[in-house]
Amino acid sequence: MPSPYESLLAEIREIGQLESVESLLDWDLETHMPPNGLKARAEQLSVMARLAHDRKTSPQLGELLSKLNGDSSDPAEATNIRETRRIYDRAVKVPVELVGRIASVSAIAKGAWGKARQDSAFDAFAPHLSELLELKREVADRVGHDGDRYDALLSEFEPGATTDEVAGVFGALRGPLSEFVRQLTESSTKPDPSVLARRFPQAAQEQLARILAAAIGFDFKSGRLDVSTHPFCSGSTPHDVRLTTRYDERFFSAAIFGTLHEAGHGVYEQGLDANHMFTPMGSAVSLGIHESQSRMWENMIGRSRAFWEHFYPQCQAAFRESLTDVSLDGFVAAINTVQPSLIRVEADEVTYNLHIILRFELERDMIAERLSVTDIPEMWNTKIKELLGITPNNDAEGCLQDIHWSMGTFGYFPTYALGNLYAAQFLAAARRAVPDLTERIARGDLTSLLDWLRTNIYRHGQRYRANELVEVVTGQPLSIEPFMSYLRERFSPFYGL
Repeated sequence: MPSPYESLLAEIREIGQLESVESLLDWDLETHMPPNGLKARAEQLSVMARLAHDRKTSPQLGELLSKLNGDSSDPAEATNIRETRRIYDRAVKVPVELVGRIASVSAIAKGAWGKARQDSAFDAFAPHLSELLELKREVADRVGHDGDRYDALLSEFEPGATTDEVAGVFGALRGPLSEFVRQLTESSTKPDPSVLARRFPQAAQEQLARILAAAIGFDFKSGRLDVSTHPFCSGSTPHDVRLTTRYDERFFSAAIFGTLHEAGHGVYEQGLDANHMFTPMGSAVSLGIHESQSRMWENMIGRSRAFWEHFYPQCQAAFRESLTDVSLDGFVAAINTVQPSLIRVEADEVTYNLHIILRFELERDMIAERLSVTDIPEMWNTKIKELLGITPNNDAEGCLQDIHWSMGTFGYFPTYALGNLYAAQFLAAARRAVPDLTERIARGDLTSLLDWLRTNIYRHGQRYRANELVEVVTGQPLSIEPFMSYLRERFSPFYGL
């Protein structure tokens, strides 16, 4: 007879397999599914969500957990028991009917969002958003919280984090970041980003994007790259990771850095221990840690001078008409321009977190019913004017630009800012461990950093919570200082500071 732990392992692996099938159905919805398939796909996703939820809340799983205390000396066993108990305790509070309803409504809402964004018509999306908010408020109340509903939703993506903690981190970051933005914008020395708005043929972008994704370690034998309205990474197993991007022939950065961002997620997924596939020990720690990888590869590495010392000749060859007259220094300065922008996914590193603060504040008020859906466009425009000094021309540039709300993923956005902080602290630790890391990157050697990340982060799966992992890897608790030091070192020279 199998032991209680062996039986638990079989259960959670099958749950992971069901969720991986759901992930593939969702990826297909966003990439290749014909438009008329939406209604049936919504029903399929609803069935898969209900099946997975039934397994997560089954009496059998509860009985197995009651026999296991999680004090095993084996890290994988202890991790799988602890995290399965966390998932079970949360899932049993949410009826399967509610889970299926959210999956079905979200599938329809994503289609409505895509059409509303195309037409720049928030009113067409508003009823779907209202319905999702009601459903997610119900989830939060059923899961439980200490007065702030948002806590229950945030902890789904960043286990253990609270709204007050996130607000505290943002509060500590706001002052120094705002002051640095002021210094940059008031400087008389500024890069020229206009070279990025020349013509960049899509075919050449597609080829370069694949070259760069492979260079940072994304294995195309275990993954693929497609096109979607909003770029994303979907990892069903380390051997099957799907990336998407989008192309703009009049803007270099959207596809190239968007692909690097998603490939950063992808190398994390591919770097998880396949021996623990479909279990917590073979899964990512949190969305914040996941974002630390995408933001690190996209920006801290992908926009560095060292990276382009190696890849810029290939880039110039791909876009001869547009970049022949642009020097390496001019190009690197252009891709590191700090300029308030309307679109989050195209924002520079320095102002990016201000976009996250905007969404965090709106989400918190929406979930708490302090902000009505009908007031979102106006409040969005007010806040972005306050934070960035600019106003959207339409809803597509404003409150309709992100897909996340149509997916019901409230509580997700703060993980982007946390990811920036984690990434800077991890990279500082990597540079201490590999003192000549910059020189290696300039030679095109990106495996040194990838190997360090695989050893220190990826292989651990969910053995540690995010805050614990930061201390294990860096020897220090999370701090804004590595991030602010990185920003000053990277951007000050371009602005004569």
